[in-house]
This record gives sequence, C-alpha cells and structure tokens, in this order.
Amino acid sequence: MNQVKQDSQVNLLKGWTFPALVVDSANRIKDWSNYFNQSIGQNLNKTLTEQFDEWQFLDKSLAAARLYDKRYLFLLMKQMDADNFLYIGKETQFSDDSLIDAHETDKLNRALDAIIENSYDGIYITDQYGITLYTNSAIERITGIPKEYYIGKSVDQLIKRGILNASVTHKVVKLGRTVSVVQDNFAGKETLITGSPVFNAAGEIEQVVTNIRDLSDLNELMHELTKVNELNNHYKQEIEKLRKITSQDGVVFVSDKMKMIYEIAERISDIDATVLILGETGVGKDVLARNIYNRSIRSKKGDFIKINCGAIPADLLESELFGYEGGAFTGANQKGKPGMFELAECGILFLDEVGELPLQLQVKLLRALQEREIQRIGGTKPKKIDVRIIAATNRNLSEMVKSGDFREDLFYRLNVIPITIPPLRERREDILALTDLFLTKANEQYKFSKEIDSKLKEYFYQLDWPGNVRELINIVERLVVLTENQLLSINDLPEEYQPENRNQPNRNSSLTLKKAVERAEKEILTKAAQTYQTTYEIAEALDSSQATIVRKLKKYRLKVSEKNR
Repeated sequence: MNQVKQDSQVNLLKGWTFPALVVDSANRIKDWSNYFNQSIGQNLNKTLTEQFDEWQFLDKSLAAARLYDKRYLFLLMKQMDADNFLYIGKETQFSDDSLIDAHETDKLNRALDAIIENSYDGIYITDQYGITLYTNSAIERITGIPKEYYIGKSVDQLIKRGILNASVTHKVVKLGRTVSVVQDNFAGKETLITGSPVFNAAGEIEQVVTNIRDLSDLNELMHELTKVNELNNHYKQEIEKLRKITSQDGVVFVSDKMKMIYEIAERISDIDATVLILGETGVGKDVLARNIYNRSIRSKKGDFIKINCGAIPADLLESELFGYEGGAFTGANQKGKPGMFELAECGILFLDEVGELPLQLQVKLLRALQEREIQRIGGTKPKKIDVRIIAATNRNLSEMVKSGDFREDLFYRLNVIPITIPPLRERREDILALTDLFLTKANEQYKFSKEIDSKLKEYFYQLDWPGNVRELINIVERLVVLTENQLLSINDLPEEYQPENRNQPNRNSSLTLKKAVERAEKEILTKAAQTYQTTYEIAEALDSSQATIVRKLKKYRLKVSEKNR
C-alpha cells in the first residue's frame, strides 16, 4: 500500500513543469519535477548543498538557491510522510544577498512590531496630517477602546468624539520638536502624552510617534515610594536614637534626665565635696557612685570602698567604719584592724543606705566629715584621713530629720551635692536600651543567643518597674536562663508578670488617693478614646475642655482609636 502511495506521488511530481523537490530529513534529494530533468539528471541521494551551487536556508520553511546561472526561492509546502518533505520553488531575479536582506528586513520589522505591540505604554503613530497609521494594544487598556477603532481616523475626529482633549500631533508638526502634555482622558485617567517627530531625508515631518503613559500607575508607585521613604525616615530616626544612647560604666541611657545626671557626675568628679545620691531601690545609685570614682583623680591614688550601712548589725558597724585597736573588745584581733575610712585613704568611701545609720554612729560620722579625722575603737589618738564621701539612700532624709531619726547637721553635711536618680517609670526611654544591654550580657554569660520579640518589649516599656533597674536585670536574666524558646515572648514571663496579674491591684499594697484617682481617670479615658472619634467629642462627653483631654491623653499615652476615625 505504501508503495502505491509513493508511486502516485512520484507520477504527480514528474508531471510538474515548475521547480519542485522531495528531500528527506537529512536534506538528501529523493525526487524532483520534470523541470529539473536536464539539470539534475540521475543524481539521487545527493544532498541539497552537493547538488546545488548554492543553497541557504533562510528559516525553517524558506531557502534561497542557485543552480548554474539560475536563482531560486524555495518554500516548504508540506511533509509528505515521516521522512520526506516537498519544496516548491520559483525562479527569481534577486541575488542571494538581496533575498537575505529582504528576509532580515522582514525579521527586523516583525521584531519592531513585537516591541511596539508589547510596550506597556500606548504607542500611537500618525502621518503629518494627523491620520492614525498604527497603534498598539496598550491603548485599549488606557482608553478602553479597541485599537482597530483608531486606524484611519484623524486626531481631529477623536477630539470631536471626546476621546482626546487636545492634539499633541498638531503641536509637534507646528513646533517641529518633541512635545509633552499631561491631560485626563475621557476614561478619567491622568495620562502623560509625549509626541515626537519623524523626519524624512528632506528634513520634513512625515510621521508623529506619540507615547501615552497612564499616570495613575505612576501615581500609585509614587504613593508607595512615599510610604517607603516615610518608613525609611522612621528607621533613620530609630538609628539616630540608638546613636544617642550613652554608655557609662556598663549602664546605657537615652533619657535627657540621665544624661544630665551623668554630666553633673563628670563635672564634680574631681571636686572633693560630699555627694548624696537619692532614689528608689534599684535605680543604680552605686553605679553612679562608682562612675564618679572612675572619672576622678582619686581612682589613680586610692580605692573605691563600699559599705552597706543597713546590712551590718549596729554593734559591728562602728568597728567596720572606724576600725579598732588590738584587744579593744572580746574577740578582737590582737593586732587590731583598720576600718573602711582607712582602707579608702586617698580614694572614695561609698556609704550605701546611709539612712539606716544608728544615731550614735551619726555623731562619729559627722566628726569624721568635719574634722577629717577618725579614732579607732579602743584607740587614744585620732588619725587624719584623706577620704571623699559619697552617700546614698532610698529614704527621705528630710522627713527623717523632722521625725528625729536623722541628725540635721549630718544631713546638711552630706547634702552638699544632692543628685536624685529618677525611677524607670519616669524615664521610660531608657527601658528598652537597658533591656537590650542586659539581654546581651545574659546571652554572653550563659552562652545563649536569645532575642526578645516586639510585643514583650512594648510590655516592658509600659511596666512601672517598682524594683527599677535591678528588677529589670532580674527578669531578663530569668527569661534567658529558664525559657527554652529562642524568641522570648510575653507567654514566657513568670506568672506574677503576666499582664492579667500585673493589672490587678494588690490588695495588700497601700494605694494613695492620687494613684487611685489616676487609675480611674486612665480607665475612663481609655474607654472614651475607643468610643469617640475626636478629642472634641471626648471633651463633650466627659464635660471637660478639649485642651484638658489632649493633655490627659498625652499623660497616659493614649490615642483616639484609628478604627473610629
């Protein structure tokens, strides 16, 4: 059956008087029309390049050839079977180079058409009279009108129909240069239209190419860029805040209050006047005292000696401060023992918790400060000392003076340079900086690399920290050591630090009237800020002035809920 089919094809081919060839997949000639009987003869199975003087495939279906003095253009017509292909040819007067150039020109035109057609901007080409010659599919997206509608129509017609507001083409022809305008099209989109002239060899405008850009997309990009820039500026501000973080002897701080305190400490470091450091437990009074010592000339001549006046029994405190002679009392060292004043010679003696000092010792301390001399227990001769005193307490010495628990003359002797360190709740800017510092130290100490998530940091920022810096150090270290998670969160906090427990008032703790009023005031303002849309509405609802509401919201760090705006 296949043989019959092949014989039929051969008989058909032999009857053709125009150029025709059958070749296999290896480009070997398998048969030809009568046209080639004289030129090809019986040269079966020769390849095309062997049989023809020149043969060049221009693409998969087109080839240029030369045989003797004749040139041909062959076109692949069909695939006859799995291995044979039929080419039909035509004599041509063009040279091979001309054919190739024409083919390359055709490919270039197709490439240019593809580029124009796939441009995201609308492309609109007219002649010098404004008649539309070509446009691409993008114009349909921008105007909502099929591109075929524009072909052959003049820009004047499009203006009359309301599709265009004005003609850029006419302006380009009139001015002989590129013209750009911004206008809204009939679809309500803001567009940037740029017309550019195309000159012929004589320097005359023969076409105008117009580029139409939808600015709504660009405006959206500009909006996104603005948001990114705002976020970038926010990050810059945060980085700037980090740069402003100051570190002194292992303590970091951002707040202006602490910066001022440590600036004062630097100025008084080499002044021998007595310093009284006041502040709640855990605010870092001993750290400030050591900072003053480290900055002073005394750090090169003497030691920093610290004694906690509230941690030593009263009957032993005197001997610790002033020392004793050998055999001064039962159990005393036979060689005697120097006291803290003597050990701090040429240095600084830090009297921590000085408010706990018994009254009888306050007299001896006052003499030591006034006379600059001490006398050991059991001693007979006073001894001159060169010691600078820094005292600290969390108690209100002024009230203790009034109640008779602290000598007034000693108070004024100690209170030469008073420095009050504010609690963390009054310098919240320092909380996160300190948190990062203590986290880093705990990670280094226990060989971890844990982090704190943003919600826990925000929770830390809002806490009042009654134990101040000491409490913050404690909780950070506990979290690092006891939590298995790499990222520390609110859920990892001990039970007593969980938000629901921290928000409940402690019935055993004393609550002042002022604090109770502030708590109630904050709760009312919180609910109002979540209910009303503006501070004016809140003021009206609470029967107050808008200025007062703004001030109170700022005090409690509250904001009007955005979802109500």
